[in-house]
Amino acid sequence: MEQISVRVEVVINPTESEEKVKKAVENVIGSLRTEIKRTNRSSMFIGEANGKEALFGLCNLLRRERIRNAARKPLLEGIDRKSISFFLNKQVAYAGHLSFSKETAESPLGPIKVTVTCEDPRQIVNWLTSKEKRE
Repeated sequence: MEQISVRVEVVINPTESEEKVKKAVENVIGSLRTEIKRTNRSSMFIGEANGKEALFGLCNLLRRERIRNAARKPLLEGIDRKSISFFLNKQVAYAGHLSFSKETAESPLGPIKVTVTCEDPRQIVNWLTSKEKRE
C-alpha cells in the first residue's frame, strides 16, 4: 500500500480538558505527533502520523464495533481526489467507541475531523472495511 498520511483536527472548547480530547483521539486513532494551537476563544488539537500503522487503531475499532459495512458510506462520501475526510463524535470516542457524524450539529462539543491523504483513497476504504484478515 502506498504512502499514507493521517491528520486529526479537534476544537478544544473552553469547558473541555486537553487531556480528555487527546484521550478521545487516541482511543480511535492511536498515537500521533500532537500540538495544541491556541486562539482567543478555544484551542485546536492537531495530530499527525504517517504510514499504514496510523490507521490500525481505526481499523481495529471498526472491526471490534462491527460497523465496517456502516462505515463504508461515510468513508466513501468523504473521498476527494487523493484524500478521505470524515468526522467522528468526540464524546463517543472518549468512551472508546466509534460514531461517524457530520461536521456540525450532531456533536454538541464539535467533532473530531480526520483526513487521510494517499494515492488511492478507495483502496484505503476497502482495506478499512474489508471482512478479510488484516496484514
